[in-house]
Amino acid sequence: MPSHNTFSHSVAVIGAGPAGLMAAEVLSQGGVKVEVFDAMPSAGRKFLMAGKGGMNITHAEPLDAFISRYGNRHTEMAILLNTLSPQALRDWIHGLGIETFVGSSKRVFPTDMKAAPLLRAWLHRLRESGVSFHMRHRWLGWGDHDLLRHNLLRFAAPETEKLFKADAVILALGGGSWPQLGSDGAWVPLLEQRSISVAALKPANCGFDIGWSPHFSSRFAGQHLKTIALSYTDKDAKEHHRLGELMITATGLEGSLIYAFSAGLRDKIATSGEALIYLDLLPGKNKQQVIHDITHPRGSKSMASHLQSRLGIKGVKAGLLREVLTAQDFSDPHRLGATIKALPLRLKATRPLNEAISSAGGVMFEDVDDQLMLRKLPGVFCAGEMLDWEAPTGGYLLTGCFASGKVAGLGALAWLNDH
Repeated sequence: MPSHNTFSHSVAVIGAGPAGLMAAEVLSQGGVKVEVFDAMPSAGRKFLMAGKGGMNITHAEPLDAFISRYGNRHTEMAILLNTLSPQALRDWIHGLGIETFVGSSKRVFPTDMKAAPLLRAWLHRLRESGVSFHMRHRWLGWGDHDLLRHNLLRFAAPETEKLFKADAVILALGGGSWPQLGSDGAWVPLLEQRSISVAALKPANCGFDIGWSPHFSSRFAGQHLKTIALSYTDKDAKEHHRLGELMITATGLEGSLIYAFSAGLRDKIATSGEALIYLDLLPGKNKQQVIHDITHPRGSKSMASHLQSRLGIKGVKAGLLREVLTAQDFSDPHRLGATIKALPLRLKATRPLNEAISSAGGVMFEDVDDQLMLRKLPGVFCAGEMLDWEAPTGGYLLTGCFASGKVAGLGALAWLNDH
């Protein structure tokens, strides 16, 4: 490693999330002086928030299945994941002194389930390698007279506006979700002014609005729907089905089960004005078994008590049946049984982008080369969620960010060596 006074090049990394920090690590290992800028007071704000419920770092399923989770961009993401695979990411984490384990769902977690120790160890290693951090520096674009080389950068700093000149630039500015943690999409017009194609930022891994009755919303918002299945048909007439859990919100639904389908449901709403889903409230029983139990003599019991004693349906599941069925249909065993197995709900809209776990849209892959350099801005590279890809929760988002950061860092090193 060269001393800090012998660096031949300097690179500005804008964004101190996983993608930016991975690019910074690759660059510092390549003997480049790295200056990391971020608008937040400290690094990795969204990374830490993602780890609050348990840091799901990646996923241990076979690589082909893993790559398929990136939907329409699986081809482009496969190139990135060939540079940093899920297993290689685990090995890298182990190199920081953080052990990992594979959970029952094949999700991979640090042994202590926390993000903070990993981030602390990583930042310490980066600083030891000579990486400098400039916090509370919000990127404002380029110097007005720097129309050709794209390396004179403007920042709003705590005291004043600052200019910084770099030999290459890594943009890792995040998407548009969780703006309070720094991913606010403010970079979009800055790139569009330079004729970069940016797909509109849209919510991904998000909740959906249904429009419950006031009675249902006031009684059941915040309650969980467990042991259910969700089915829907996408805009291309392909059927989807999955087991999982949901949570009732004041306006609709959220939770891992609907997040897994959020891209297709969002696109169905965009093309059709709504998305029709079906919930199976008893996936362990077939329709005939359910109807048989409903038609079992109930004596003086109410239908609600009968459903609870025979099928275990109570609380929020019973409330959902009342929400979608008329009193007459609720008393009809065949209509009731059919609805228990396929309860229809119409999704009207996604929740707003600033509530989503992640965002879709961003810099189009067609505008970057295989090393993630912007074709129209030589020496400027993009990484992380600001690129036009999306993935469900389960470690796919973070792995994609890490992998893109490594590819952008290697690309910048190669470009500097050529120039």
